[in-house]
Amino acid sequence: MEPLQNPPFPQTIKPESNGSVKNPSRLFDLRSSLSSVTVPTRKGSEVKVRLGSTMASDSKPLKKIEYGDGGYVLEDVPHLTDYLTDLPAYPNPLQNNPAYSVVKQYFVNVDDTVAHKIVVHKNSPRGTHFRRSGPRQKVYFESDEVHACIVTCGGLCPGLNTVIREIVCGLYDMYGVTKVLGIDGGYRGFYARNTITFTPKSVNDIHKRGGTIIGTSRGGHDTLKIVDSIQDRGINQVYIIGGDGTQKGASAIFEEIQKRGLKVSIAGIPKTIDNDIMVIDKSFGFDTAVEEAQRAINAAHVEAESVENGIGVVKLMGRYSGFIAMYATLASRDVDCCLIPESPFYLEGKGGLLEFIERRLKENGHMVIVVAEGAGQDLIAKSMQSMDHQDASGNKLLLDVGLWLSQKIKDHFSNHKMSITLKYIDPTYMIRAVPSNASDNVYCTLLAHSAIHGAMAGYTGFIVGPVNGRHAYIPFHRITERCKKVVITDRMWARLLSSTNQPSFLSHEHVEDAKKEDEASHHFFLDAANKNHDHDEHATDDSRIGNGAI
Repeated sequence: MEPLQNPPFPQTIKPESNGSVKNPSRLFDLRSSLSSVTVPTRKGSEVKVRLGSTMASDSKPLKKIEYGDGGYVLEDVPHLTDYLTDLPAYPNPLQNNPAYSVVKQYFVNVDDTVAHKIVVHKNSPRGTHFRRSGPRQKVYFESDEVHACIVTCGGLCPGLNTVIREIVCGLYDMYGVTKVLGIDGGYRGFYARNTITFTPKSVNDIHKRGGTIIGTSRGGHDTLKIVDSIQDRGINQVYIIGGDGTQKGASAIFEEIQKRGLKVSIAGIPKTIDNDIMVIDKSFGFDTAVEEAQRAINAAHVEAESVENGIGVVKLMGRYSGFIAMYATLASRDVDCCLIPESPFYLEGKGGLLEFIERRLKENGHMVIVVAEGAGQDLIAKSMQSMDHQDASGNKLLLDVGLWLSQKIKDHFSNHKMSITLKYIDPTYMIRAVPSNASDNVYCTLLAHSAIHGAMAGYTGFIVGPVNGRHAYIPFHRITERCKKVVITDRMWARLLSSTNQPSFLSHEHVEDAKKEDEASHHFFLDAANKNHDHDEHATDDSRIGNGAI
């Protein structure tokens, strides 16, 4: 299909006398050649908003925003009809599905949205919202027309096979789709490997296994080759399971699909065991990882308390965010000290880690330390020859903080003529490889079904996930701009410090700087919502999401 001709832009939308927009329309179009659009502010003046250019390695994707009364902002996701305006719609086959015939109001209202921020003040603007996920009354694919594929990228995570299973079974059982392929070996599998044909029978028991039955890999992303493969194979729904790096690739694929004017829906299911995906409440596999980490912590505790001056050191996942270490520590109650990337610490001197270990050994006779893999990297770099290498996904290769910390502790007590027994446990790959637990299995099902409903309804260029407990469709750029981190001035981190009775290792200046950074981000978001600034200014307040700020 030939690309549509662009309408004349910029265009001006006149506000009403009260500053609101009557029947606000979609102000941000997704055409790659769009340059600018003029939108009203709350006071009735006009603001021209510059839009990003077509997706490239160093450019920002275009954004689609609607404004409403009371400071309401909808960060919408693309739809096939944005660039294929004559696309026909069909009745949703779910209305004839006996399994759903008893459900009251099963179809989601087209105007349903989910609030990004739910703790507000009396005079707060309504703020940012995302489109609610779920089945629509109209779909833009007929069942026998759909040719879907699934790909998994990046590292392993509990729940991958469950998501694959539920996408396959959901397409078959809910929409009658019978053509579903698995792309073998990550992104490069689109152009370098054969595909795997899926049926409900072939995936029936895969949720009981760890890993991914279609394989995975880092890197291998070549947008043009991938889209060529999608086009040549006649694929029109692509389900991409991976972390923020993978979803950046998915965004590039969507941009190229749109540029070619193809009727192909791109749906992302965010995956990271570290729980560092922005906006969404949590990522799948996180609950399983925290539960599995308990085994390692329990083992370290048994080893430590069974000998005089026993120390157990457990290294957990957490490259840039310490959520697994924090939640595993809170769940265990056997941990004496938790170290995460977001909270700097120091070893020597008054108030340092080594002094705290020495004091805790004198008090209790044993100690358990949990350390996230990304913690203390600045200290290691100072004491070792540090090489700035990256893996195939572009992630910095970290030095082993567990081994380094264990050696530093041994050297310290050796110099002080104090005998200790230290056991170091690294369960990282054991945790990644286990099948998901019951909680994550249910969660993976909801994610898979949300993605299916969105793709069938014609949405594209989105990821799915719960926002304040309600599943929503979220634009790619919202989770690829930065990663979610533990806020060390937040109540959840204070709960951990109260549980372990460890020092914060922070100076007064560190704490004040962290508070100012968090408050500045929070106030900036409120000001942007009040003034209805453009999206690049408006949507920057994610610092509190997922950190237990209640």
